[in-house]
Amino acid sequence: MKIGLFFGSFNPIHVGHLIVANVMATTTDLDQVWFIVSPQNPFKKNKSLLHEFDRLDMVEKAIQDNPLFRVSNIEFSMPKPSYTIDTLIRLQEKHPNYEFKLIIGGDNLAQFPNWKNADKILEYFGLYVYPRPNSEPSELEKHPNVQLVKAPSLDISATFIRDCIKNGQPIRYMVPEEVEEYIQRKKFYL
Repeated sequence: MKIGLFFGSFNPIHVGHLIVANVMATTTDLDQVWFIVSPQNPFKKNKSLLHEFDRLDMVEKAIQDNPLFRVSNIEFSMPKPSYTIDTLIRLQEKHPNYEFKLIIGGDNLAQFPNWKNADKILEYFGLYVYPRPNSEPSELEKHPNVQLVKAPSLDISATFIRDCIKNGQPIRYMVPEEVEEYIQRKKFYL
């Protein structure tokens, strides 16, 4: 089975994440997409980051009706910040019969060589890259283990959603209904 791994803080998960994951699961050779909820991104310091279990709950609510999606909390028990290569190795050890591919946005491709063990990720796992607004061109686009995937280029961000919540503006249609209800009930991001 070939699994696409979609890492993120998902703070909160939104329709942009779900659309990209669905395109990956339905238009490529991936059998499933797993959402890997990251406790802390090594490149981001975020004061408005919800607790990892709350973000995991939101992802579970968002994907519950799609058999092509799974969510993983594998990084919760790993040293923080966790690095993608370490998570990939741990997943491969846990699931030796699965083939894992890393899903990233085109905006991350130019920076990818700065990632810990980027060359090993490319060699042993490979990348599925979706378009993102304002992506810089990258030499990696020609790499044999990089697959560019046509997907809608959505400029929706969790930061924008959090700002809407803070300002009392609606987030309907930006997040799944179950996620919106959960955010309101828990009074997140206020």
